[in-house]
Amino acid sequence: MSGPSAEFIPPARPVIGEAEIEAAVRVLRSGMVVQGPEVAAFEQEFADLVAGRHCVAVNSGTSALQLTLMALGFGPGDQVIVPSFSFAASANAVRLVGAEPVFVDIEPGSFCVDPAAVEAAIGPRTVGIMPVHLYGHPAAMDRIMEIAERHQLAVVEDAAQAHGAALAGRPVGSFGTAGCFSFYPTKNMHSLEGGMITTGDPQLARTLRLLRNQGMEQRYANEIVGANMRMTDVAAAIGRVQLGQLAEWTEQRRANAKFLDSRITGMVVPPVADDARHVYHQYTVRVTGDRDAAQRRLTELGIGNAVYYPTPIHRLTPYLSEDGTPGPWDLPETERAAAEVLSLPVHPSLSEGDLERIAEGANLAGGL
Repeated sequence: MSGPSAEFIPPARPVIGEAEIEAAVRVLRSGMVVQGPEVAAFEQEFADLVAGRHCVAVNSGTSALQLTLMALGFGPGDQVIVPSFSFAASANAVRLVGAEPVFVDIEPGSFCVDPAAVEAAIGPRTVGIMPVHLYGHPAAMDRIMEIAERHQLAVVEDAAQAHGAALAGRPVGSFGTAGCFSFYPTKNMHSLEGGMITTGDPQLARTLRLLRNQGMEQRYANEIVGANMRMTDVAAAIGRVQLGQLAEWTEQRRANAKFLDSRITGMVVPPVADDARHVYHQYTVRVTGDRDAAQRRLTELGIGNAVYYPTPIHRLTPYLSEDGTPGPWDLPETERAAAEVLSLPVHPSLSEGDLERIAEGANLAGGL
């Protein structure tokens, strides 16, 4: 096992190669830099990833979530069911439109929202469900869609971490009323910064296009009150390059995960549900011993690692009750996951030697 002098293995390594640089320079030289032909081409090409749905490019994954909730008309008095075990943006988008998140627990086997908990949380003010495809593992969309249809609720898929993930062969972003992707630099593909909304509803797609562009389709012909959440053509050009490499990168992530699964015995490797295609945005294990000690040991060995997420959303300051307590939520699997999860490197840049070091380091650290 290599010691601390070995080259550090980063937990993530965004790709910005010559092709991305050349694409950005080409757009800059064209002079058409905001929501032009590159954005339109990116939207068209991304549709192939989501079963041909309408695609609307925006400036971030959070904007994608917020604009979708706005387009659906969600606002004060409405409630949206959200897993607490996620990045804060999932719930922030609900709050940003004036609605309230209702936090529910996750399934221990996937880290994704528990459909039974979703159904139990539905009340008279519930208007939507936001399943999160966490770490690149698809949520149980078959069961979630059945619940949503029975209760006539909208479903907004938070697919920020799940480009190319699928359930029973159907891609995420093609199940719900809408799907929302992020192109932040650490994601499985990026555009430096950006987001994409997918929907099978052409009218919703048109509303989203209006909302991202000050409420207008034609210049100075504002139809509704909108925002400025456009994607630049520079971002779209980079995104197109990355999209062209996504399939190869995804297979490398899956192969890396398979290697780690076969070698790691000191920690609980990530489970994968039946019929699920996991794309491993994160390779997230469970540490049943001293996680802090395990992290320190991995860092000493030059192996990058991180906890996503140490504090469930319902325990974050903006979501506490007026008395400073977490509120009425009973989320035992969420609390357990927050105390045990640890993400190890799985990105496509890893060598076989890197993978061997990661596995050996995890086995050493898992025994602490």
